[in-house]
Amino acid sequence: MTSSLKFAFADFQAELGATLVIPVAEDLLLPPAAAALTPGLQALVTRAAEAERFKAKAQATLVLLAPDGVPVERIVLVGVGPVDARAKLNWLTLGGSLCAKLPSAKSVSVLMEHATGEAFSVDDVADLALGMELKSYSFERYKTKKKDGEGAEPGPSLVTLMVANKNTAKKAFKSREAIGSGVNLARTLVNEPPNVLFPSEFAERAGQLEKLGVEIEILEEKQLRKLGMRALLAVGQGSEKESRVVIMRWNGAGDENEQPVAFVGKGVTFDTGGISIKPAAGMEDMKGDMAGAACVVGLMQALAGRKARVNAIGAIGLVENMPDGNAQRPGDIVTSMSGQTIEIINTDAEGRLVLADVLWHVQTTYKPKFIVDLATLTGAILVALGQEYAGLFSNDDKLADQLSKAGDLTGERVWRLPLAAAYDKMIDSRFADMKNTGGRFGGSITAAQFLQRFVGETPWVHLDIAGTGMSSPNTDTNRSWGSGWGVRLLDRLVADFYEDK
Repeated sequence: MTSSLKFAFADFQAELGATLVIPVAEDLLLPPAAAALTPGLQALVTRAAEAERFKAKAQATLVLLAPDGVPVERIVLVGVGPVDARAKLNWLTLGGSLCAKLPSAKSVSVLMEHATGEAFSVDDVADLALGMELKSYSFERYKTKKKDGEGAEPGPSLVTLMVANKNTAKKAFKSREAIGSGVNLARTLVNEPPNVLFPSEFAERAGQLEKLGVEIEILEEKQLRKLGMRALLAVGQGSEKESRVVIMRWNGAGDENEQPVAFVGKGVTFDTGGISIKPAAGMEDMKGDMAGAACVVGLMQALAGRKARVNAIGAIGLVENMPDGNAQRPGDIVTSMSGQTIEIINTDAEGRLVLADVLWHVQTTYKPKFIVDLATLTGAILVALGQEYAGLFSNDDKLADQLSKAGDLTGERVWRLPLAAAYDKMIDSRFADMKNTGGRFGGSITAAQFLQRFVGETPWVHLDIAGTGMSSPNTDTNRSWGSGWGVRLLDRLVADFYEDK
C-alpha cells in the first residue's frame, strides 16, 4: 500500500549495485565516472546504440548486459535529450519512467553525472528520486493470491544515487520524500474499499498526523449539530455510519499567530446518489468520492513532514450518502450553518452540501488568507476537460494565477472556468435561498456558484477534480487508481508563494 523503494546517497567512487544506470545525452558520450569503469565501455555503448537505433532522447532507455571487467550485471542507458536542453528536462517524469523500465534487480546505482563531468544539481537528483518513489507505489493490501506476473513491483528495492555531494543531495530529497509520502497516503485513502474506510475510520487515519505535530480536532455528530452543520448532516442521515468533520492544524510559521492558509476537502466515503440513486454500472467507483479529502490529508502530511514554514488549516467533511428510510428527499429544505436555506433538487448533488458547511466554518472561525477546496464534484467537468486538467473556479485572480503557475510546474494542471451572475441566478429557488443544482447546463459552473455563497470575501479557489482524483490514466509517475492528484500542486503553491523564507 505504499512505495517499497528505499534510497541511499553515495559519491562516484562507491560500490555499485547489480544494475548501473547511466544518463546519456544525444551525443552518447559517457560521463567520466562511467567511462573509467573499463576502456571499452564507450565503444560498446556506441555500437549497441547504433544497433538498437537508440538516440538518447529524453526518457528513452536501453538495457545492456555488462561486459567483462565491469562490476555490475546490467547497464541501463537513460536518455536525457540534447546536451543544451538539460534545463528543460523533467526529472520527475524521467525518474518515473526509468523506474518502470528497470530490470528486476535488488539494487540499482544511478550515476548522476553529465558527460562533461559536471554533476547534476541536487534538485535534479531529488526530483528523479521522487519520480521513482511515486511510480513504485502499489496497493495490493487485499490480494491473497497473485497470478504469474501480477502485481510485480516496477524496479528495484534499493536505489543508490551517486552524486557529487551526497549530504546536500540527501537533504534536498528529504522534502521530496515528505511530498511523496503525502501523495501516497492520499492514493491509499482513495484506493481503500468503502466498507473499510467509512467516515469514522477516515477521521481516525487523519488523526494519525498527530505523530508529525499536526493538531487534530475530530467533530462528531453531536458537535456538528451544535455548530449548525445541518446541510452536511442531511447528506449522511440515510447512513448507519455517522458523519465526521476533521480539522487539522499545522503551525510551522515563525509567528504562531500568523494568518493561516486553508484547504477544504469533500469526503463522501461512498456515494450511492441517495434517493436520486445512481445507475448500478460504475457505482463501485464512488468509493473515490472522497479524493478531495484524501488530498487535503496528504497535503497536511507533506507540509508537516517537510516542516513547511507556514500556518495551515486542513478541513475535511466526511459522510456516506445512502438511501434508507431516513435519507433526505428531493424537495427537502435544509438550513446550512451560514443560515442560508437550500432546497434539495437532487440528492446526488450532495458534495456541495458537505462543502458549504465546512467552508463556512473555516472562513468564519480561522479567518484564513485564502481557501482552496477540492472535490470530485461533477461529471460535467469530465465532459469539459477530460482527465488532463482539473477545473478551477475562483473569486480572486491573484490566487487563481498562482495555482495555474504551480500546476504548470508540477504537471498537475488546472483550467480556469467562469463564474458570473447569470450562472448564479440558475441556482435561485422558488422556496428557499437557493437550490442544490442548476440543471443540466453548466453543471460544474453552477456547482461552483453554489460554493461561492459560503466563502464570503475570503480569496477562494474551487478545484473540481472528478477527472483527475480517481480512475485517472496511468502516467510516468502514477499507476494507481487513486492518483493522489493535488498534493504536489498545493504543496508547490504554499512553497512558492506563502511560506516564510
